[in-house]
Amino acid sequence: MDFTPLIELTRGGTLECLHVGAVAVVNTRGKVLAQAGNPHWLTFTRSTLKALQALPFMQAHGPQHFGFSTEQVALLCASHSGEAQHVSTVQGMLDKTGLGYKALRCGCHVPGLFAAQNLTPPPDLVFDERHNNCSGKHAGFLAYCVQHGLSLEDYLDPGHPLQQAIRRDVARAVGLDTHALKLGIDGCSAPNYALPLSRLAYGYARLASAAQDGEFGESFATLCDAMTAHPALVSGTARSDLALMQAGRGDWVSKVGADGVQVLASKSRGEALAIKILDGNATALLATCVEVLEQLGWLDEAQRELLAPWRAKTIANLRGLAVGERRPVFKLLVGEHGLQRVV
Repeated sequence: MDFTPLIELTRGGTLECLHVGAVAVVNTRGKVLAQAGNPHWLTFTRSTLKALQALPFMQAHGPQHFGFSTEQVALLCASHSGEAQHVSTVQGMLDKTGLGYKALRCGCHVPGLFAAQNLTPPPDLVFDERHNNCSGKHAGFLAYCVQHGLSLEDYLDPGHPLQQAIRRDVARAVGLDTHALKLGIDGCSAPNYALPLSRLAYGYARLASAAQDGEFGESFATLCDAMTAHPALVSGTARSDLALMQAGRGDWVSKVGADGVQVLASKSRGEALAIKILDGNATALLATCVEVLEQLGWLDEAQRELLAPWRAKTIANLRGLAVGERRPVFKLLVGEHGLQRVV
């Protein structure tokens, strides 16, 4: 079975919605430790790929070349909310590379802080490419091009030397041949790749276990430490990755992607989980993530309390009346073939 029911919603005790998907839990050797559904489902990585897309820049010692701070390294991996702290950090990256924000080719959208905090954008709101949730990634792309004397106007072309270097290093990080990466174009116009869910988890297990990685160790360590030190820059106020990394107390590196993709790795365990929700539902994605952490035994009582708003729970209407439930309907199975339950 490729997908299995993960989260159901009931109303008045009757099933109303069912979200199906797949889960893979993988270690640094690439072994599938636990799964639900098909752990090898071909999945577009979306923004979960950002830390791996930064590898060519890191391997070329780009942050040292430009004097990027730890905060600015964190922005390379961010899907930020366009808050003032995010915009100023991106501007600082551009300043150090000698470029203006118009060099960014990510496009514009209303800053995510409004949706995340349930706010209405003011009618006179002015925003630009720096407010795009992917602007930190794009600032890193441009920095690589400046460092190596590459053209800027076409830096998102899949054939550009930057994008070819990214494809090479992403493939190495997830243990695949470059030809196995299925190309698509992301919402920010950058090339994105579909790969087996288990391979995405493997890449993040390596990211979180940098000290043991003989290939990308220094780069992984710098990226992972920046992300866990500055989760608010990677994410934003009232956002899920901020909550997950705060709950992880520096041990968990977490990254969400559009349309129902989530990856989270533990430094101390050398393991990572990756999730795909077939219909892309973000609420079901986070409820699944917290339930996976619970079934793996990664949560203590304080962490359960911190993550309670994101997990399965009673559904209330606008008057606060309990009208239904959101609850998990899966059990993780051990190993690639899923012969027995984890719990």
